Amino acid sequence: MTAHDISLSRRNLLKGAGALVIGLSLPQAGRAQSGAAQVFSPGGAAAFAPNAFVRIAADDTVTVLVKHIEFGQGPFTGLATLVAEELDADWGQMRAEHAPADAKLYANLAFGIQGTGGSTAIANSFEQMRRAGATARAMLVQAAAQAWKVPAAEITVERGVLKHASGKQGRFGEFAEAASRLQAPAEVPLKDPARFKLIGKDGTTPRLDSLGKSTGKAQFTIDIRTPDMLTVVVARPPRFGGKVASFDATEARKVKGVVDVRQIPSGVAVYATGTWPALKGREALKVAWDESGAETRGSRELIAEYRRLARTEGTVAGRHGDAEAVLARADKVIEAEFVFPYLAHAPMEPLDGYLEWNGQGALARLGSQLQTIDHQVIAKVLGLGPEKVRVETLLGGGSFGRRAQPTSELAAELAEAAKAIGPNRPVKLVRTREDDLSGGYYRPLFLHRMRGVLKDGRITAWSAAIVGQSFLKGSPFEAMIKDGVDPVMVEGASELPYEIADFRCDLHTVDVGVPTLWWRSVGHTHTGYAVECFVDRLLQEAGQDPVAGRLALMGKQQRLATVLKAVADLAKWNGPGPVGGRARGVGVVESFGSYVAQIAEVSLGEGGEPKVHKVWCAIDCGVAVNPDIIRAQIEGGIGFGLGHVLYGELTLDQGRPVQTNFDSYRSLRINEMPEIEVAIVPSSEKPTGVGEPGVPPIGPAVANALARLGRERPLSLPMVGGSV
Repeated sequence: MTAHDISLSRRNLLKGAGALVIGLSLPQAGRAQSGAAQVFSPGGAAAFAPNAFVRIAADDTVTVLVKHIEFGQGPFTGLATLVAEELDADWGQMRAEHAPADAKLYANLAFGIQGTGGSTAIANSFEQMRRAGATARAMLVQAAAQAWKVPAAEITVERGVLKHASGKQGRFGEFAEAASRLQAPAEVPLKDPARFKLIGKDGTTPRLDSLGKSTGKAQFTIDIRTPDMLTVVVARPPRFGGKVASFDATEARKVKGVVDVRQIPSGVAVYATGTWPALKGREALKVAWDESGAETRGSRELIAEYRRLARTEGTVAGRHGDAEAVLARADKVIEAEFVFPYLAHAPMEPLDGYLEWNGQGALARLGSQLQTIDHQVIAKVLGLGPEKVRVETLLGGGSFGRRAQPTSELAAELAEAAKAIGPNRPVKLVRTREDDLSGGYYRPLFLHRMRGVLKDGRITAWSAAIVGQSFLKGSPFEAMIKDGVDPVMVEGASELPYEIADFRCDLHTVDVGVPTLWWRSVGHTHTGYAVECFVDRLLQEAGQDPVAGRLALMGKQQRLATVLKAVADLAKWNGPGPVGGRARGVGVVESFGSYVAQIAEVSLGEGGEPKVHKVWCAIDCGVAVNPDIIRAQIEGGIGFGLGHVLYGELTLDQGRPVQTNFDSYRSLRINEMPEIEVAIVPSSEKPTGVGEPGVPPIGPAVANALARLGRERPLSLPMVGGSV
């Protein structure tokens, strides 16, 4: 595909020979499940969002146009399942591909723009995609009824075959063209869940993206090769906030394959005929940096500042009763302080992007997570009208939040690199692992100071002071900050799932020159740990069982109580232990509308390092569309979360990132992955998130198990080898 293709009309983009394309105008059916999703719709999502999702071809294939990026979390399969269920299609005929960037057609109903995040893909599309499938079915049935001259009500559909009692039958492709000429019905009935054959069933919907990824046929941005394409790498400042003072490209230009060197806003771009000469050219480049406005504080200095602030009064993020009064008159106040380091997302595929333009139009191909914003930024940089820019979403090799950039810094750098070299020369921007880990946009550094009071075996007061950095402040989404409180920073802590009479949560927002971004499970990644570790400590001090004690405090949180009971049954809970050198710990967190409880069985290995043997998990995520994918996401979330609480940290030394590759930014090894058992709690509630909710409970579950082994719950993460 080349730049001249950007003039394709919407009709040409979606049509196929003899194909039925379903266009729908549907009401908002989803809502943001966390601050991470709410950020995109500070004023509320639009009431209606027209969409075109289903394409049925003459060859009988059913292609679902997926508005969310597929980077391993399963929307290709999940959204296709919803369509196939209502369409009564055979799973073997289902296909999925990324929808084009078009917010009018493909807005995330939770955001109001096209984008993926906040674990909303299934949640916001559940009814929308089912209606798309049901509409397609109704039109195929009507086309068959007209062809056979029988009432539509007498036609049945099963596994992609339309049948009539007269013996007449036909497959979808035979009626696609005739159906495409019909008027779409304004209303269509949806299936009673009791009749579901695919939704909620195990083993019926193998992942649609697995074969291509297993055989190497799936295309990622790094795979793109086009004639005359230049590979670009960028030399960026070693400290955040630094700028180029001057550069000497003499030696860089001598490297065979280097074509040009240009300064762009983010640094100095080296253009070459391939990745290797581009990297060698960057190594030979001499750059003088202006660091007069750079961040020069290190992690130790920042933590010391956070610690001081946590002992002062902050902005009230949540309060009921009078916790301060109870704390002031208490005979004993139990305190704890938790420190959470910067964390990189480190997706297996570092960020990259491809762009070609001819001065009049442009085509960008990349793993875009926020297509609408990337589209707007590319158009602005190149000085083009949005209608002159096409953004094609490719598969992404992971993200964990990194590709969801409100600033679209990757798209901006890609467009700037193309603009600097000039039109009619395609460019592919490539980042190395070192670029990835030293490039910022980390999970922010946070500190929690917790104080609590016990009386007669009950928790009577709870006070939390949270200190950290806001990535909403100063962004286009600053309107989300209400009365000085960034909701993303305190989600999961400003309100507790436990009934405690006197409660207060304060927030201190600190300005630091380090670019930060949501990270898998966003605020819950640190609030879940602090809350669950502290409530467990208070229950232990009160002599209460970790499961029974939590249940007694949950009150109206019945869905949370249900998953806690479910995981206790799954693990055959009979107390935390220790037994035989192993102990068990509990973590329970509601996030993204889903309720997750985990129990971790832990021992102390060589050198006192925690060894996690098994994790039991129960989740209530509403209707379980694809149980296999839900289990996979929970297992992946547990592994991701466990690796980071054990080993993950990104440390700053005088403003410079210390860890630059996986040799120092330690990940969980395959032999360290615990056995995992997942129970999906049956539910008739609307689907909620599963991509992120598996992450928050694992850290506190491990920490609370360590406490039962005679170790203090880790107060500073990571648990192993932390440098701060």
